Amino acid sequence: MKSARLLTLFCALALVVFSPWTRADDPAASANKLKDLVARQKAVFADAGKAGAKLDEDNLRSQLQQICNDYDVLLRKNPGYVPAYVAYALLLGKVDNRKDALALLLKANQIDKNLPVVKNQLGNYLAEEGHPVEAMNYYLDAIKLAPKEPLYHYQLGTLLTEARSEFIKTGLWTRAQLDKSMQDAFRQATLNAPDDWRYAYRYGLSFYDLEVGEGEAALQFWQAFEQTLKPGVEQQTCRLHQAKVLAELRRYDEARVILASVSDPVLAKQKEKLVAELAASPTK
Repeated sequence: MKSARLLTLFCALALVVFSPWTRADDPAASANKLKDLVARQKAVFADAGKAGAKLDEDNLRSQLQQICNDYDVLLRKNPGYVPAYVAYALLLGKVDNRKDALALLLKANQIDKNLPVVKNQLGNYLAEEGHPVEAMNYYLDAIKLAPKEPLYHYQLGTLLTEARSEFIKTGLWTRAQLDKSMQDAFRQATLNAPDDWRYAYRYGLSFYDLEVGEGEAALQFWQAFEQTLKPGVEQQTCRLHQAKVLAELRRYDEARVILASVSDPVLAKQKEKLVAELAASPTK
């Protein structure tokens, strides 16, 4: 939300200092206050999204500033309450106050080094700031702490794909090693979330990211994946991929047969592109 970034002018991170004269909340009270803060910020962003062009930016800043103030109060009274640091950091990240968000995450990590969500968020920050190697280490820490969380594997795979050249420049990884680690990450995300088609789809796309193609394995994946989806555009999307892989394998006639079964208007442009490519290919 572009207008929300203006909040960074007002929402500077206060120094969290615990005073011996400040009475800390009991754990239940702290949890309730945090729950209320999270609910309030969700409501504020939801209302801002609904307002669209009619958004009152002054009112938005005022509401978010009050929430930030309340986070500061909560942390001053409870300087060891890690969930509040994490929630506050996520809020500041949302309004583009990345520097203070990082400070909060580092503080949370200092207090408790065994929180995967903190490791993951630190990895996100470092990846976005152009430090992929450091980001990878945090992602790997998150995976060690929560090996069944698909998102952490997915983000590692994405990092290894998008920052491939940076990893290779270090001389510590070969392209083959990166390709294997990348696919392993996406595969693990799929295994950990078998009912979420998005992870499986990204794993399927990873075959196109390989330096050395694995056409037969890719074809088998798209054929099997099709059977898990609903008839219509979902299954036909898989057929487009099957046709593309078959063309790469130079099995042009099989590709044309598969492509002929794609009829959904949503996929018309992708189909036309493949049809044109196959028209220039041999018929045998």
